[in-house]
Amino acid sequence: MGFVKGRLGIMMFLQYAVWGFWLPVLSTYLQTETAKGGLGFTPGQVGWILGSAASIGALTAPFVAGQLADRYFSTERFLAVLLVVGGVLQWIVSYQTDYTTWLVLSAVYSICYQPTIALTNSLAFSHLKDANNEFPMVRVWGTIGWIAVSWLFPMVWLLTDLKAYSLPPFYEGVPVADQTARLVDAMKFSGTLSIVYAAFCFFLPHTPPKKDATESFAVAKAFALLKRPSFAVLVAASLPISVVHNIYFMQTSPFLVDAVGINLSSVQPAMSIGQFAEIFVMAALGMMLTRLGFRTTLIMGGAAYVLRYAIFGTYTSLPTDVIVASQALHGFCFACFFATAFIYVDRIADIDVRHSAQTVFGIIILGIGPVIAAPTLDFLTKNFKLDDGTLNYSALWYTLSAIALVTTIFVGVFFRD
Repeated sequence: MGFVKGRLGIMMFLQYAVWGFWLPVLSTYLQTETAKGGLGFTPGQVGWILGSAASIGALTAPFVAGQLADRYFSTERFLAVLLVVGGVLQWIVSYQTDYTTWLVLSAVYSICYQPTIALTNSLAFSHLKDANNEFPMVRVWGTIGWIAVSWLFPMVWLLTDLKAYSLPPFYEGVPVADQTARLVDAMKFSGTLSIVYAAFCFFLPHTPPKKDATESFAVAKAFALLKRPSFAVLVAASLPISVVHNIYFMQTSPFLVDAVGINLSSVQPAMSIGQFAEIFVMAALGMMLTRLGFRTTLIMGGAAYVLRYAIFGTYTSLPTDVIVASQALHGFCFACFFATAFIYVDRIADIDVRHSAQTVFGIIILGIGPVIAAPTLDFLTKNFKLDDGTLNYSALWYTLSAIALVTTIFVGVFFRD
């Protein structure tokens, strides 16, 4: 069993390293003006690329990965195919410069990558005896993978003359001349790792399709979970939380560089503080669920979103160190809300539709949520402009904090385990 969990841990490491290479810094590259090495897209356009285009993969996942993996193909082999195609697409998109091509290719890539999140979750659940306690310890390796590439990429590719430093990120160096232009290379590193990960999939525990399934269409049975009041409330709450969660990745990098004044090479390490915190929260998640229950844990996750965005909104009155340290709240945001939600979905789904149940829930947080996040960000950035034309980040973050607060109260009142 330890050997199995070891392979599942490596799977999670690679799964989130592929994502962690490019997601924290891509928005800065896309929004920076062309004279400084970026592509000059607007925040609204970046919202569509990172939000709505990415959501297409989650929306199609139940009819691609969920149905096929549940009924016709072994999970690990299907996962490998998706990763190879996705890796090639990342190399192709890294050479593009116009908005329409980025939007289209990002949508195609999401069709390949987004289903892999649900597939790795369900594959892990299939081989764990005590999901509540064992899944967090496996999933934490995904967080470690994200942290590893978030630190290695700027160290290796964005800086020279590295020296050890006593304060986070514990190193400093001289930025390379074309630092902003080099951010797009994160896509190439990610694509290469995706293909390596695909090869490793053949060493994962064999997870055959459920040939004894009692429902001919797994997605239909998975959607039937919405008839359960607790699941319906969880879905309703996950939608607005997903919106504010996705806007974090769309705007935090430009916020840290343009408003807070952090060096571009320090953005990934600074944001990875959230993943460091996530390690400890994920390690304690099984105990939290046992002692506190799903409802209280979900409320803690929602409250972390409220506090984080409130701190962001007060950035003009707070030291830079406080803004950077507040990234640690991301660990509570993700683990206490989304990881808890994934565990809850596995708990209430029948065994023959667990792949599809995870994918259906993925529609909400990775599909519909980003679809709403893109126009929401576009609307907020257009209406929260200062007199000099720059974005009023305080108004943006306070608005997101208010959305998270209302949603957290909703969970506290209506969710019953």
